[in-house]
Amino acid sequence: MEETYFRKGFGLKTEVKPIIDAEYFSALVERIRSRGYADTFGDVTVRLAEEFGFCYGVDRAVDYAYETVHKFADRRIFLVGEIIHNPHVNKRMTEMGICFLYPDESGVFDFSHLTTDDVVILPAFGVTLSDFHRLGKIGCILVDTTCGSVLHVWKRVDKYSRDGFTALIHGKHHHEESRATASQVDRHPDGKYIIVRDMEEAMLVCDYIADRPESLDKDRFVQHFMAKASTGFAPDRDLQRIGVANQTTMLANESVAIGTQVRAAMVERFGEEHAASHYRSFGTICSATQERQDAVVKMMENPPDLMIVIGGYNSSNTNHLAHMCRQHTTTFHVDDAACIDIEMGTIRHKPALAATIPERVETDWLPGGPFSLGLTAGASTPNNKIGEALLRVLRIRGVDPGSPEVAPP
Repeated sequence: MEETYFRKGFGLKTEVKPIIDAEYFSALVERIRSRGYADTFGDVTVRLAEEFGFCYGVDRAVDYAYETVHKFADRRIFLVGEIIHNPHVNKRMTEMGICFLYPDESGVFDFSHLTTDDVVILPAFGVTLSDFHRLGKIGCILVDTTCGSVLHVWKRVDKYSRDGFTALIHGKHHHEESRATASQVDRHPDGKYIIVRDMEEAMLVCDYIADRPESLDKDRFVQHFMAKASTGFAPDRDLQRIGVANQTTMLANESVAIGTQVRAAMVERFGEEHAASHYRSFGTICSATQERQDAVVKMMENPPDLMIVIGGYNSSNTNHLAHMCRQHTTTFHVDDAACIDIEMGTIRHKPALAATIPERVETDWLPGGPFSLGLTAGASTPNNKIGEALLRVLRIRGVDPGSPEVAPP
């Protein structure tokens, strides 16, 4: 019988590495990294964050996608959603012949046209438990690129649910990863979850737990979290015991702070001596997310005059990096290097964290005299796009960076 589930690749890394290096490597970025993450080009001093771009999980997902195309060249290949949140990488997947499957407005995927001969790639964010089971029943070949850090969170949520704890997830309720994480409670008949977007929303939960005067009444609470909690969520019953988890790409310090506030609410309601039986947290912060955020914090101890953050506008971790930088210096979040227009000398960027804020085009955005430029990128951004963004800035300034002779590692 043909094997239909793959999670460890196909042993074709050597074959696809030259292709991936040719498409995503940047000699310019490697030159700056090799010089202590700083270099000077004309009157522009460039600084790189010490952790940026592709993380291990994204690297692995991209490798598996390329290996899949190499392995199954004679089959139809589909991808559930997007492999990662980067427009350039996803465009390359399309050019390679991978067909993207997108959900409808209610989040439901149509798998009715898939057959046992088809290959389906599961993205780094993972898929919901129900979608995984639906694909399994079809019998198509599954290539699972779900990130190990995401799987770690799933295990925690599964254990919370198994032990009778509601999973409180710090994340965006519409995000693929949060939806997949929340679905893990369905492994157990009475599993429950609730998703909070930020500290403000988490405090609505904390106020209700502690029965504070400012808390929402039951009906308003249920209405507010209608689309962000498990079916039939009953706050009086389901907020008795809580285990905290998070979407791996959220602000790490906010996830920790939310956990602290939830525990404090449990102590207020049940007493310190009973807190352990009502609250759990096992640390589900993604190390790559933490490292990239820590690198930005370090850079902002002596902030550059201007910061460019490269990564998809729908990339949670990129948005948070940009938000952190904006607290300290002029920051432009671009989803692709092409947002920097050499001919016009303009930059098109996302000016705020909120998803509903439209792009803005700036004209006089570069300083007139010598300045320092900081660069970082989300975990889904390949180095070639970082290098191209820098090259475009230098060309606007009339600076030739030369031709750095640095080979891929």
